[in-house]
Amino acid sequence: MEPIAERTSTSTWRRSYVPVCAHYCNLARRLLSQGLCSNYITRLRRCESNVSLFLLSRNKSFVTETQSASKPPWRVLFFGSDDFAVESLKRLHVYRDDSTAGVIDSLEVVTLSRDTPVRKYAEQHRLPLHHWPDVDLSAQFDVGVVVSFGCLIKENIINRMPYGVLNVHPSLLPRWRGPAPIFHTILHGDSVTGVTIMQIRPKRFDVGPILQQELYEVPKNCTADELGATLAVEGSRMLMDTLKHLPERVANRKEQPKEGASFAPKISSRMAWIIWEEHSCDYIDRLFRAIGSRIPLKTMWMGNPIKLLDYVGKCNVSFAAAPYLSSMPGSVHYQKESSTLLVRCKDGWVGFKAVNFKKRLSAADFFNGYLHQSVLKKSPSTNTCLFQSYKETHLPAGHDNNMLQRNNSSL
Repeated sequence: MEPIAERTSTSTWRRSYVPVCAHYCNLARRLLSQGLCSNYITRLRRCESNVSLFLLSRNKSFVTETQSASKPPWRVLFFGSDDFAVESLKRLHVYRDDSTAGVIDSLEVVTLSRDTPVRKYAEQHRLPLHHWPDVDLSAQFDVGVVVSFGCLIKENIINRMPYGVLNVHPSLLPRWRGPAPIFHTILHGDSVTGVTIMQIRPKRFDVGPILQQELYEVPKNCTADELGATLAVEGSRMLMDTLKHLPERVANRKEQPKEGASFAPKISSRMAWIIWEEHSCDYIDRLFRAIGSRIPLKTMWMGNPIKLLDYVGKCNVSFAAAPYLSSMPGSVHYQKESSTLLVRCKDGWVGFKAVNFKKRLSAADFFNGYLHQSVLKKSPSTNTCLFQSYKETHLPAGHDNNMLQRNNSSL
């Protein structure tokens, strides 16, 4: 008999006979409490004993069958949270509904209790849903899949899966272990990245053996969102390829090399501060493409924080054509013909079309309200046309400015 047939009959049998056993137990107790004849109760107890023995026998064979499963279709428990994870969940769902593919038998989902894209997808498509950390393991699973989940999977859950728990990680491990590999790929100017399918290990993120790994060339000037969308699709494809050949991939898994490991911590709003004296045009460009869609770049002006919006990139400015421009880092100039605020950084000028200072202001509005000569004459400060760098004393681990300069030769 094929494994799938055994699984189906076992599941059906458990649904049918477990309630029967419970019914006999409860009935015997009620008869005894009502003082009915002992012979009738004895027959019920004998029946209850036989059912219990039969249950134990079937359960043992069920566990043995689960542990010895050697080919698809697999029973999958999926862990995920964000849009990147949804791509893999979608493909698993499609394969579960495609009986001719023969890859996915059943699919259940574990997600965080808050409102997440994975949770919305599971509810919309009526997939069995568990809310972390309350995972019901009464059902049997062959393999787990975790994608962009953000929580360490408990060791007892990993050990319940005969093929362990697979992780779809968007980097070429061991480079960029951690929760934000795509952002750091862009921030550090990597020209090549990829996707790794690995088996997770308890108590540590992203250190398990590699089952499959593919390279991907990073497109020039792409953002973290664009790269993430592409790698999510590539990762879902690789996941299904791994599941189709799972026993072979597990047998040929390779430990990660010790050389080349790096950590990709979560992005933080503290990363958005621009240090005009230290940051180059190229670095500011990478920083915007890495975090700009989620966290606006920031600076200080007249002692107040100001957000820099609608980044337009490096701007070519000729001092011969505009000798009045200052070369001091942080200097601000309004370019009327392009309606752009130009700001001097370490090695050139970068432009922004708008700012947020108390409210959103176009470059023209900011200039007219704060930088026009009529306004400057009334200002007692000599720094009105200067953005100041704000250096926090406690930047996220791995992101102090000196380290960024050491790790980025283009700074």
